[in-house]
Amino acid sequence: MGKFLVLLGLAIAGVGLLVMAGIPFGRLPGDILVRRGNFTFYFPLGTSILVSILLTMLVMWLRR
Repeated sequence: MGKFLVLLGLAIAGVGLLVMAGIPFGRLPGDILVRRGNFTFYFPLGTSILVSILLTMLVMWLRR
């Protein structure tokens, strides 16, 4: 459990560094954005799929 928490913390810190460096995390192709008047709907579908794949690979790697 401790190993997982350390890796999770490092992953979150890594994403934070990428965002600070200017990489547009969260604005990937496949994300849905609808703007109509004063209404904005944003659904990060592409980002969700990417995060799901990365987390699946991480969990598979940790179980070995």
